[in-house]
Amino acid sequence: MTSDATATTPTRALQQQLLRRALAAGEPGRLHVRFDARVLDRYRERGAQLMRTRTVGRVAVPGAWSLDVGIAAEGRELHVPFDDLRQRLPEAEREHWLAHLLDVPLSAAFLQMRLAPGACIDDGDTEAWG
Repeated sequence: MTSDATATTPTRALQQQLLRRALAAGEPGRLHVRFDARVLDRYRERGAQLMRTRTVGRVAVPGAWSLDVGIAAEGRELHVPFDDLRQRLPEAEREHWLAHLLDVPLSAAFLQMRLAPGACIDDGDTEAWG
C-alpha cells in the first residue's frame, strides 16, 4: 500500500528527477522556491510585461531584467529555480519576493539550529519514531 506521502504523481516524479539531477551535479541552485502569485501585482502596477500560458510565465522589465516562473495551484503560486532568483532578479527586488515567499511544513526548531549552529534547542524529551 502506498501512502499519500509516497504516491507517485507526474509532478512528484518530475520533482524527484530534478532533485536527483541537482544532487548528482552538486547544483542545489536548480531547486525551486515557491511564492504567492501576488508577488506579480507590483510589476502589473508598474507596467512590466507579464506573459503566461496556463503553467509557465515571465515577468519582464524591458531593458532591465526578466524572470521565468512556473505557475501552480490554479495560478495562486509561482515557483522559480533558486539560481534564477540569484542571477536574474535584481538585488533591489529580492526583499519584495521574500515578502511573498510561501512556507512549507518545516521544523522551526531545526531551521533555528541551522541558522545558529551550536544553538541549544529544547523542545522536549526524545521520542520513538513509531
